[in-house]
Amino acid sequence: MEAPLEDEPLAGVLARIEGDKLAASDSALTFLSSIEPAELLKCVFPDSLVTVSESGRDLGKFSVTVEFARRYHQPCVLLHAQSQGAIDDSPCGTTVTAYLTTDLEVLEEDFHEYIKLEDHSLDRRCHMVLHDGQMVIDKVTTVGGETTKESICYPMSALRGLVTEGSNFLLMRLIALRKRVPENMTFISFNHGLHIIHNTFSKLGRKQLEVGGETVEVFGLERIVHSVEDSPTTWQCYFLADGHLASRLQVGSPVTMKLLQLPSHIEKGFAKIPLVWEEDMQMCSKFLDRKEELKADHASYLRQHPEIRALISDFLQFLLLRKPDDIFQFARDYFIPFVFRRPPKLSLETP
Repeated sequence: MEAPLEDEPLAGVLARIEGDKLAASDSALTFLSSIEPAELLKCVFPDSLVTVSESGRDLGKFSVTVEFARRYHQPCVLLHAQSQGAIDDSPCGTTVTAYLTTDLEVLEEDFHEYIKLEDHSLDRRCHMVLHDGQMVIDKVTTVGGETTKESICYPMSALRGLVTEGSNFLLMRLIALRKRVPENMTFISFNHGLHIIHNTFSKLGRKQLEVGGETVEVFGLERIVHSVEDSPTTWQCYFLADGHLASRLQVGSPVTMKLLQLPSHIEKGFAKIPLVWEEDMQMCSKFLDRKEELKADHASYLRQHPEIRALISDFLQFLLLRKPDDIFQFARDYFIPFVFRRPPKLSLETP
């Protein structure tokens, strides 16, 4: 059963913002404003990790790609992250596609996560888009057979220093490449209830990690997602010197994501990841644009040649009247006379 869409009035939005009273720290805002194009160029590469259990069992895959793109003719950074696998033999996954400005401001982001259980499944989708100076957020959650929808708008003036599920991956790459974390590195984010919460980043330091049979030095970052109602969620990530992600884990979880081979040892091209184009915001948009373009082109051609509809209509009417057993032979006999009605081809040979 589907609950009606809840469009929160402006007064409710302002009350929610006033109630949160959370803001990013000065050091976080300074970091975002200091990002240089040359730094972003160093972040344009893919990451591909495997998800393993404490016993070493392969549970799935995790990947992140970053590339330069355009959104509505505006240059931006396109980030796509995907995690797919199974926990206790229950399929689960997360997909994030985000269009970001060079200072990591979200232009548009689509987030989808799911877990399929025998008697209880969860599917959560959240879409946010920057429109007229406001962040418009729509969220759809399906638990079992019940679906709830939420919609809210935040003025961008209240979202300075916002870090989302998408921009978080690019932010951590940038921090890892600089190999230093400013003191009091606190950003803001959204929780599942679309309330503003704090995200803090701190340095874990350097350590030795074995990747593909080799011991390498990695740089560690810790991200803590704070919560008012629940305990904070802590993520620990370690990066290679060139910014590639070497390991990622949620503290308290039996699952770890890790790099199997050093990027320099991987042959050109990463292992192919199954493409679910319907969940890729960029590919889905291109598909819909191309679909509309073809429909318009076909409709225009039919308007210019009304005889097509008449010809097909006559053929179908004749076919239904005769009801032949051999459709192909009937069609051949029906259309053969049209071959002799074509105008003769012009000869380019001189007599």
